[in-house]
Amino acid sequence: MTELRNLQGRILTSEGWRRGRIRFDQKIRAIEEVADGDIGETIILPGFIDLHVHGAAGVDLMQGGDAARTVARAHVRHGTTALLGTTMTAAEPDIVHALRGLATAIAEPDPDAARVLGVHLEGPFISPQRLGAQPPLTVEATLESVQRLHALAPIKVLTLAPEIGSHNELIPQLSAMGIRVQLGHSAGSYEDGVAALRAGAAGFTHLFNGMTGVDHYKPGIAAAALAHAEYAELIPDLQHVHPGAIRLALRAIPRLYAVTDATAATGMPDGEYALGSQRVHKCLGCVRLASGSLAGSALTMDQALRNLVEVGLDLADAAHRVSTFPADYLGLSDRGRIELGACADFVVLDPQLRIIEVHVAGRAVAFS
Repeated sequence: MTELRNLQGRILTSEGWRRGRIRFDQKIRAIEEVADGDIGETIILPGFIDLHVHGAAGVDLMQGGDAARTVARAHVRHGTTALLGTTMTAAEPDIVHALRGLATAIAEPDPDAARVLGVHLEGPFISPQRLGAQPPLTVEATLESVQRLHALAPIKVLTLAPEIGSHNELIPQLSAMGIRVQLGHSAGSYEDGVAALRAGAAGFTHLFNGMTGVDHYKPGIAAAALAHAEYAELIPDLQHVHPGAIRLALRAIPRLYAVTDATAATGMPDGEYALGSQRVHKCLGCVRLASGSLAGSALTMDQALRNLVEVGLDLADAAHRVSTFPADYLGLSDRGRIELGACADFVVLDPQLRIIEVHVAGRAVAFS
C-alpha cells in the first residue's frame, strides 16, 4: 500500500475553508480537522488550470517538438497544474506540426510539469477584421478540417468568429465532438453572438479583446457575452482589461475564469520573442507587436490570482476563477477542487499569496 503524504494549513475545500490536513497519494484520501493554532499560516488551494497558453521560457508552442514540455515546466512553477496548449493562426502544415508536439506531451506527461490536457485551437477560423496579434492567414472552418486536426491531438476548445461563412451551422457538430466552441477574434454583432450561443457555443475567448464591444446603440460580441454567457475567459493582467471592466464582467458572467494568454516572453527578461510566425517585444511586463498592439501576455496564474484579489475579489472567489471554473468548463469533476477522490493537485501559498510548493498528482514538483 502506498504511504499517504500530507499537507496542512488553511485549505480551500469544495465546502469552503477548513483549518486542517489533507492526506493523499495521487488522489485526495482524507481531509482532517486540526486544532486551531497547530497548522501554521500556509494556504492550500486547488491547482490552477489555464485554458489559454501559447508559450513561456522563451519557447512558443508553434515550434512543436519538445516545446510543450518546456512550456509546461515553466508554468507549473507558478501554480498551474494543468493547461491547454494554444495554437496561433497559421497554415495547416504549421498547425499540424504544433499539434504533433502537443500530442506527445499529452500522452507522455512530465512529472515535473503541468499536465497538458489538450489543445485550444485559437486560429485560423477567425475574422480577418479582428486579428489582434494573429497573422493574416485566416480560413473558414469545415467539419473535415477540424476532424483532421482533432485526430492529431484532442481539441478541447476551439475559437471561431460566428459571422464567418457557415460557422454557426458548424457549431452543433463541433459540440457533438466534445469541443467547447468559443467566440472570439470576431467582428460579429450582438445578434451573431446570441445566435452562436443558441447553436451551442460555450464561451468567449479573452473577453473584450479581439471582438466587437458594448456600444449601447450597436452592441457586439462582448455585449452578447455580458448579457447571456455562463462562461468566458478573461486575461486579468490589468493591461488587457481595465479593472472596472473586469468588475463589470464579474457581475454579469457567473463563471468568468482567468487565463494567461501567456507567450514565449513569460518568465523572460525584456526583449524580442516568437509568437507563432511573428515577433513580439516584451517591455516592462507588457508584450506587444512592433505596431504597439498587445500580443498575448507575460502573465502567470499566481499573478492572475493576486490581481483578482487586488481588483476586489475575496481569495476563495479568485481561486475558483483560476481553478474550479475552468475545470468545470471542460467537464472535469476531479480537478480544480479539493475534495475526497479528486486529483491531488495543490498550490501551497504564504499569506502574501506567493508560491511555496506545487503538487501535481500528489507529487511535489521539483523547481530546480
